[in-house]
Amino acid sequence: MTDGQVYRRLLKFVLPYWRLFLLVAVGFAIYAGTEPAVVMIIQRIIDSFGAPDRSSIQYLPLAFVVLFLVRGIGSFLGNYYLARISGNLIHKLRCEIFNQYTRLSVQYFDSHNSGYMISRITNNIGEVTRATSDSIRSFVREGFTALGLLAYLAYTNWQLSLVFLALAPVVATMVRYVGKRLKRLSRNMQDTVGDLTQITSETVAGNRIVKSFVGEAYERQRFKAASLENRAQHRKLMMTISLNNPLMQLVISFALAGMMYLALIMMKSSSPGEFVGFFTAAFLLPKPIRQLSDANSEILRGIAAAESLFEVLDEPTEKDQGDYQTDRCRGRIEFRNLNFRYPGAETPALSNINLTIEPGQTVALVGASGGGKSTLINLLPRFYDYTDGEILIDGVELKRYRLESLRRQIALVTQHVTLFNTSVANNIAYGALQGAERSKIEQAAIDAYAMDFIGRMPHGLDTEIGENGVKLSGGQRQRLALARALLKDAPILILDEATSALDTESERYIQAALNRVMRGRTTLVVAHRLSTIEGADVILVMDKGRIVEQGSHADLLALDGAYAKLHKMQFQDPEPVVLGEG
Repeated sequence: MTDGQVYRRLLKFVLPYWRLFLLVAVGFAIYAGTEPAVVMIIQRIIDSFGAPDRSSIQYLPLAFVVLFLVRGIGSFLGNYYLARISGNLIHKLRCEIFNQYTRLSVQYFDSHNSGYMISRITNNIGEVTRATSDSIRSFVREGFTALGLLAYLAYTNWQLSLVFLALAPVVATMVRYVGKRLKRLSRNMQDTVGDLTQITSETVAGNRIVKSFVGEAYERQRFKAASLENRAQHRKLMMTISLNNPLMQLVISFALAGMMYLALIMMKSSSPGEFVGFFTAAFLLPKPIRQLSDANSEILRGIAAAESLFEVLDEPTEKDQGDYQTDRCRGRIEFRNLNFRYPGAETPALSNINLTIEPGQTVALVGASGGGKSTLINLLPRFYDYTDGEILIDGVELKRYRLESLRRQIALVTQHVTLFNTSVANNIAYGALQGAERSKIEQAAIDAYAMDFIGRMPHGLDTEIGENGVKLSGGQRQRLALARALLKDAPILILDEATSALDTESERYIQAALNRVMRGRTTLVVAHRLSTIEGADVILVMDKGRIVEQGSHADLLALDGAYAKLHKMQFQDPEPVVLGEG
């Protein structure tokens, strides 16, 4: 889009507040009208010195007071209601961008830097609102002021006022050049802010790793380098802005000098008041012209920021074109001739997957890392969209399901637990589970063997657990994630290394709980520890995106193939290693 198209699209966000904008325009029109009025009063005062009767000007001092009272009212109306528009705009844009983030696919988050995504909501929106609030203030207020002063100049001596028209091409050329440079530098500034946000976010989230690997100096140096780049871009930006104003004033000074020279020749018959009033107005005119130029710069900086926001808003959302919904599926899952390749990858992640899982069955997926286990289960809730083959639940193709309905059928527990900075109860009853009965939340915690440590917390289920459960151990966090899945009571359960962070005793309790919970549910288990899946109905051995073996634990051991080899590696007694020799 061109700059004009971007700005028109941006102004659409302001259109709902057009009534407030009318008040802004009225306020600034009143404010601008006082500028030529002040000049007219000065003219009357000066002319009165040569008049024999001064009775007509005795109220001029009072007029000054009234004029500045009116000016103050106009300024209040303009500034206050523009601030309201700006506040509404910031709120609306932030919500639009955040809501769009919630609609984007997992692939988008995989391929975009989180620092830039955060800075769009924090930094870029601030740049955008300046383009639609501060710049509007300048355009309306200073525009009216400039028009008022030009009208007074034309009324006093229209021939001399034409001198300012000669400035128009020069000013337009300067504004255009400076604007292009400002837009480019502003985009660079926004990128460097994204870098700073990313580094800060990573350091804060990974503070334990930073400290344990003594990475403080490295992170400080990394942040310093990013901050220096930000400072360099800021200096270039400020250099351009700082040079623009003096150059603009220099150009205007030539016009004023020419006007002054011509006035001495052409205004010989004018009164002293007219002469002084004309030049007072002429010398007041550069300020609004300069501020209009600054407003144009603000707009171009805002356009650079708006482009990054519109990139997000124009990003395709998750495909949700299905028409099928169900309250609760039976849980029969079929994979037919399924192939999948990640965008940009050279080799397929899954090849020719054919599999049928009956309702209530437990299917375990094992194999070396990179074999395709996690990819297969991530396709089920449609975190990624496949293009070749089919996945069916209860005989209905996955893409026919409405996304919300599909994901209500699946409870997911992953190795990397995500918790939120809120209470234990709110973490268990998260999202669509909000409003669950307290007794059901407690029962889910009991079934996940989490109530033993929850009961020791200061406020029990109402205890705040910190960002991502920082106050909890790995096993405790995993048990809360299991409690969340238990409360969801979905017919399909996916466990991706769900017991990996548990100690032996906790794992024994959780395994007992899972055995009870998995009854009547279709369960897919990704596991590296084979001891946890020996009781599965079907075990799939995956390698390089293919199912290389399939059967029960006993059948696969008897086959003496890939599964048997994995089993031996985990359970055979390792040969003793004697330390200190050699």
